[in-house]
Amino acid sequence: MKITYKGDYALKIILYLAINYGKGVITIPHLSSRLDIPEKFLEQILLELKRGGFVKSKRGKEGGYFLAKHPSEIKLGEIIRFIEGEIEPIACVDINYKGCKDIYSCVFRKIWVRITQETLRIIDTVSFEDLANEIKAQEKSLIYVI
Repeated sequence: MKITYKGDYALKIILYLAINYGKGVITIPHLSSRLDIPEKFLEQILLELKRGGFVKSKRGKEGGYFLAKHPSEIKLGEIIRFIEGEIEPIACVDINYKGCKDIYSCVFRKIWVRITQETLRIIDTVSFEDLANEIKAQEKSLIYVI
């Protein structure tokens, strides 16, 4: 499984909105500068996330984006699958796999299936609330020296 820039940015956008959940809307210029994502690419990803029901937008001068549901209800795996598609490190892990004649590949299939299952278990249990809380805890533990 390889996450594209688009997927990586989508995860960062959702995480940033999760950290700021309940604090109002976040503008595109703010997201772009804070997450270092080009505005045009950011707009495309936000529109896709909006179509997927993960974010909502508010129009107008005071407009911007916010999460469509509580961060605890959005799992890491949902966003990855939505943006990247199904998670299959190798073709033979696909549920529609018919088998092959390559005995060497088939020996590895069991391992790839286990790797995929464990990856799915992890990404389907981690919520954006979990990740946001981890970031907030790290920020609190920082010591500022002047």
